[in-house]
Amino acid sequence: MAEIINMPRLSDTMEEGTVAKWFKKVGDQINEGDILAEIETDKATMEFESFNEGELLHIGIQEGGTAPVDTLLAVIGEKGEDISEIISGDFSEKETIDKVSENIDIQSEDDSNIAIPDEVEIINMPRLSDTMEEGTVAKWFKKVGDQINEGDILAEIETDKATMEFESFYQGELLHIGLEEGKSAPVDSLLAIIGKSGTDIKKVISSLGTGNTNTTDKVSESKSIENKDEPEHDLPVFEQESKPQLIETKVNSNGRIIASPLAKKLAEEKGIDLNSVKGSGEFGRIIKRDIENFKSKAFGSNFLKPNASLGTESITKIANSQMRKTIAKRLSSSKFSAPHYYLGVEFDMENTISFRNQFNSLPDTKISFNDIIIKACALSLKHHPEVNAKWEDDQITQHHHVHIGVAVAVDEGLLVPVVKFADEQNLPQIGSIVKDFALRAREKKLKPEEMDASTFTISNLGMFGIQEFTSIINQPNGAILSVGAIVKKPVVKDDKIVVGNTLKLTLACDHRVVDGAMGAQFLQTLKDYIENPLKMIL
Repeated sequence: MAEIINMPRLSDTMEEGTVAKWFKKVGDQINEGDILAEIETDKATMEFESFNEGELLHIGIQEGGTAPVDTLLAVIGEKGEDISEIISGDFSEKETIDKVSENIDIQSEDDSNIAIPDEVEIINMPRLSDTMEEGTVAKWFKKVGDQINEGDILAEIETDKATMEFESFYQGELLHIGLEEGKSAPVDSLLAIIGKSGTDIKKVISSLGTGNTNTTDKVSESKSIENKDEPEHDLPVFEQESKPQLIETKVNSNGRIIASPLAKKLAEEKGIDLNSVKGSGEFGRIIKRDIENFKSKAFGSNFLKPNASLGTESITKIANSQMRKTIAKRLSSSKFSAPHYYLGVEFDMENTISFRNQFNSLPDTKISFNDIIIKACALSLKHHPEVNAKWEDDQITQHHHVHIGVAVAVDEGLLVPVVKFADEQNLPQIGSIVKDFALRAREKKLKPEEMDASTFTISNLGMFGIQEFTSIINQPNGAILSVGAIVKKPVVKDDKIVVGNTLKLTLACDHRVVDGAMGAQFLQTLKDYIENPLKMIL
């Protein structure tokens, strides 16, 4: 069965896209994950990968062509398959879904095929950034039964980069919510259904192979797992009240203490005497939580067996956010694919400190040392485009524009907004841009295009007192600069030991792109700008 590939929505504001380049041609075999084309959006040019396998039977938009979102982009299917109806324009997306449904084992009791009604619109988890693989519903602004108009904000979707508002492109009643607040799902998973009021969508949900997860089912599953941990041999298991009463009758007629095997094991490990524990299970039975919650009345009392541990082991489990998952994936890829090497230098900061103090004495002007370093790097990169470069399989691309990524720490990890054309910005402009980025990064209000297209990255931990460190390259950049704290210490000047201020920096380079001599020459130029900052404004 042929799969229709439509022009994807690669950003929250994208209305149409342009095919910048095709990487495949008609007749090529396509595997899931293959890059089909580069799509130029209103924000960036992104690689678009295939989620299907088969032969590329048809290309609907040629290179340089522009079309609205959801326009036919390509068709993938079996070799020799007849797709004349699809490319003639008489085969809508809904008809495709209907035909797929006709060939799947989704049938009603009277063996009639299930098709999605025309009055129903399926809303899937959108791909809101080029690296997004799954999203989390941070908040729903609508509930089932609400009337939806085109342009209404349905929900806030948390991606790997930011939390964005997701608007509806349809109107009707919100008939179904497929993903509750706080839950995550892959791109293209069922998010919601909008349609005509009163439409029966049970068969639609069934045909899509999804449905609401019943809370009761989850509770039952949880209890099933807990019962596996605590197999019951002595007494039947009864449902416990939310606030169980402690019952003293925990000894049976044979004088044996009634306790679950898991409770006995835990008590032995913790050195707890079961005679001192009150059971909260049925008939006073001691269970796992009684052991975990048990505390002796006094240090050194006979409630604890000899040599028992007095400490309590505890852990905190934090679910990985979309941002943390992406950081892990991208940095692991960078570290294990790019051969890193490091060049460390130490600069004299006396002139820079004086320069900054004089600059900030001007009315309504305040710049940071980080702003000075960004500007100095930008000017140095103009002299050394071989460092302002990236590795590609068949070439090295050197950038003659300078877009500097500035690493910003947020609660969940790290974001890298980009100062575009940093060499052309003056110091106050750079300071204003970086402050704005830092504020909105912590509020998760950065836009995807504000974090795209960096050619070089700076990571500064000097404000935390870190004197020296190394960073993992922010691919596809060829290098990243790690900036430490300015340190007051004894230095040698004119053969005399005096008090000075120095700054340590470490340049991490991708050896495929930047050779050692190249990196050293860049750092020499950077040293000249930082130790003689007037050169940056003259």
